[in-house]
Amino acid sequence: MQKTLGYAAFDKQSPLAPFSFARREICPSDVQIEILYCGVCHSDIHQVRNEWANATYPMVPGHEIIGTVTALGSEVSGFSVGETVGVGCLVDSCRVCPDCHDHLEQFCHNATFTYNSPDPHSGGSTYGGYSKQIVVDQAFVLRISDKLDPASAAPLLCAGITTYSPLKQWQVKAGDKVGIVGLGGLGHMGLKFARAMGAYVVLFTTSAHKAEDGKRLGADEVVLSKETAAMGRHTASFDFILDTVAAAHDLDAYTQLLKRDGTLCLVGLPDQPHPSPAVGPLIFKRRRIVGSLIGGIQETQEMLDFCAEHDISADIEMIPIQDINRAYGRMLNNDVKYRFVIDLASLKTDLSG
Repeated sequence: MQKTLGYAAFDKQSPLAPFSFARREICPSDVQIEILYCGVCHSDIHQVRNEWANATYPMVPGHEIIGTVTALGSEVSGFSVGETVGVGCLVDSCRVCPDCHDHLEQFCHNATFTYNSPDPHSGGSTYGGYSKQIVVDQAFVLRISDKLDPASAAPLLCAGITTYSPLKQWQVKAGDKVGIVGLGGLGHMGLKFARAMGAYVVLFTTSAHKAEDGKRLGADEVVLSKETAAMGRHTASFDFILDTVAAAHDLDAYTQLLKRDGTLCLVGLPDQPHPSPAVGPLIFKRRRIVGSLIGGIQETQEMLDFCAEHDISADIEMIPIQDINRAYGRMLNNDVKYRFVIDLASLKTDLSG
């Protein structure tokens, strides 16, 4: 076992604090990675606070990892020491089920998530990217183009693939009218991807002050969702709407904006259920409400390559690890544009908090 350092939650109420723990020794198919940057996802807060009722402590969050390869197992091919790589939400799966065969490892019943997941190697739980290093099977390590800035590429490993995957799955294309609900870590990536795919993009937000930023990030139009008349002007006109809001809200306002056969896709996971949607607007226009969960490894690599080709990365605010608890507070107040990224060089051996 290899000792390393990180920040962990020790219960659902206390602030994250320094933590010393062990990573496994390198297996033949493993890649050892020195972590340079780790994005801070809203799901980290949900997990730390046990809002999804599945927390195991101590918990080291973080699944938007960019780092440098420092060692390779004897069977590893395709990676080299010194290379910049990424690790997202998954670090293993069963590899034999239909989902794995379809390169949809995120749906595997035995998927191993990057943190707070049963770890078949240790018998405990996996620990994530708020740490100095990680050891991951080569099949779950991603290549990062040198065209991408490593720090602003980190959020692509979750926020990026979470928004890219549904846009691809429901075949958003040039000329489509696409709505993005919410301008946060997910929403700002949705705007960038939809614009790069050639869609006419409309941002829905409750905050008038976000209009200027929405247009900078790719929106052709910004609609205040609280304004009934503004919403009504878009009735039955959208091919696809991506709802990124991670809080319970009325879905009917958006289903009525869909064309016949239009799709409303939910990617925000609230801790309380949405109000039940009205059935009539769905039936009479054959509209759909669907959900989407990150993406498989193959699609995540495709997304990263798309970002390199189209010069897409996240808008970030860099923080030292010692500021993580303040960052959580700011996130809960929607005070970040649009993703915090931890600079792991700040995690010193003295573990001062």
